[in-house]
Amino acid sequence: MLDVLIVGYGPVGQVTAILLAQRGWSVTVVEKWPEPFTMPRAVSFDGESARVLAAAGVGDHIARFGEPSRDYVWRNAAGDTLLRVDVAEHGPCGWPDSTSMYQPGLEDRLAERGARQPGLRVLRGYRVESVTDHGDRVEVEAVGENTLRLTAKWVIGCDGANSFVRERMGVGVTDLDFASDWLTCDVVPHEPREFSPNNLQICDPARPSTAVSAGPGHRRWEFMRLPGEDLEEFNRIETAWRLLAPFDMTPDNATVQRHSVYRFQARFADQWRVGRLLLAGDSAHLMPPFAGQGMCSGFRDAVNLAWKLDLVLANQADVALLDTYTDERRAHVRHAIDMSVNLGKVICQPDAKAAADRDLVMIATRKRNEGRPQQQSAVYHPLTTGLLAEGTAAAGTLVPQGRIERDGRTGLLDDIVGHRFVLLVADDPRRLLTEEASAYLRDLDAEVVHVVPAGTRGGVVDVDGVYLSFLDKVKAVGVLVRPDFYAFGGASDGIVLSELVTIRLRGLLSPVALLS
Repeated sequence: MLDVLIVGYGPVGQVTAILLAQRGWSVTVVEKWPEPFTMPRAVSFDGESARVLAAAGVGDHIARFGEPSRDYVWRNAAGDTLLRVDVAEHGPCGWPDSTSMYQPGLEDRLAERGARQPGLRVLRGYRVESVTDHGDRVEVEAVGENTLRLTAKWVIGCDGANSFVRERMGVGVTDLDFASDWLTCDVVPHEPREFSPNNLQICDPARPSTAVSAGPGHRRWEFMRLPGEDLEEFNRIETAWRLLAPFDMTPDNATVQRHSVYRFQARFADQWRVGRLLLAGDSAHLMPPFAGQGMCSGFRDAVNLAWKLDLVLANQADVALLDTYTDERRAHVRHAIDMSVNLGKVICQPDAKAAADRDLVMIATRKRNEGRPQQQSAVYHPLTTGLLAEGTAAAGTLVPQGRIERDGRTGLLDDIVGHRFVLLVADDPRRLLTEEASAYLRDLDAEVVHVVPAGTRGGVVDVDGVYLSFLDKVKAVGVLVRPDFYAFGGASDGIVLSELVTIRLRGLLSPVALLS
């Protein structure tokens, strides 16, 4: 019997499969398409997603399909700047706050990584036609060249907006009723060209449009379909070239790799786990593209689910732990969807008078904020519920990442200590922690990292000063970081820190064992 069966092998299915296979579990993926899709869909990911991709083993390859996104500018119909964000190339996660990428290149690297995992098998060209949860196992039937009958302990649906797994789960869907048709044009200029700004949002009520980087050598243009425009006519290549012409994109100097009308939506599944069936990625949520959080949210699903399922499979946590997956990710995704919808309502304003009023407010705000750093802090949203030591220091915070030096090796923390529970402490852990707390951390394969300033002995050197600054900011002597980079909680002294581990964490992971 398989440990995990995943339906769908897009980027979210790939990352989920790799994260689980790296932990030693047997994972089989069933994908209906015989070959990978060769055209891009998403065009960027944030710093947290880069951190997840590094955890999946492809961090060293990001430069092959991605590049820092640089600037992001909103302009009105007259060309006035409404908003400008200079995206940090060294963000709090240790990666650029945004990376523009060519999605087929990303999927190729993930496929290569997956192929090197001995416990991971990918079955392409098979369509899942039945999923039956028997309580202690799940039976799946898939049809391709022949009929496969597979049995797994858990099934994860990463099978997109029209998810078969979600349908079988019978869960409700909350729809925020915000949708619009846009013509997407993926373009390859024949000669290298500098675009300034690199990423542009045109808030023109006559035709809201987007022009952004889609990775090295690739560009993406998107145009909103206006009321009354014929859908078939709007989706013609002639229409694409007409709309691209003002940007000096013509058949003489560029190739349109793909043009397609898509309808963005704003909705999410009400439950992401029913019995032994789980959802991740587009099968669990859809959102407008304006915050660039669709695929990123799917990567957050993958890393959140993988470490929890790992503990459950290893009998180190009660199965109830998986209920926190829905609680945490649904609340987090709702924030991303709301942010995307709110941005969309500003951008997709078709009324000229309302757009003029919007422009006045945004221009005044921009001028008032000139000289102040523009941050993307809204993207890095904290967890507000779930497996957290609520009420303690930093609980739910996305913990930043910097370089450390240990045993003569310098690098990002994740690369050196691995992807596990990490207890960051600013004092000698032998003085801080009880033996019981230390033993439980060893049982979890957690890493205790005593960070010290540069030039100091007796600990792990905080090369960039990230961790000592973070602990000082949250007023904690130690913070316990989950494998998905979010803080479980922190404490200002050793007694409370030990209780955080031995009572709160152990109690939440294994409530049945605690009560028995």
